[in-house]
Amino acid sequence: VQLQASGGGLVQAGGSLRLSCAASGRPFSRYTMGWFRQAPGKEREFVATISRSGGSTYYTDSVKGRFTISRDNEKNTVYLQMNSLKPEDTAVYYCAASWYGRVVTSLSEYAYWGQGTQVTVSS
Repeated sequence: VQLQASGGGLVQAGGSLRLSCAASGRPFSRYTMGWFRQAPGKEREFVATISRSGGSTYYTDSVKGRFTISRDNEKNTVYLQMNSLKPEDTAVYYCAASWYGRVVTSLSEYAYWGQGTQVTVSS
């Protein structure tokens, strides 16, 4: 599966952005999807994941209540709605696809990665 992330940009603290990740190739609904981020000088970290049907989601603690992951299997797209953004959310955001049939938080369990989209939150 090929993944193309978009929707990043520059936003002031407290603002919102919606990231999209369009998939092509194998049936999208077979994959658990996830969002990760990598800030300068830091390791890539888990942000959110959603199960194949969209019925289960899981978030890292720092974004709970502010970010929402969703998917549209008809459009082969996964989204990350980010509200109440903070400067510490600044990073390159990556979408990823996993064969595992459950919510997945580990980088090593994702086989396919998009190219990343930059999110910059100014204070």
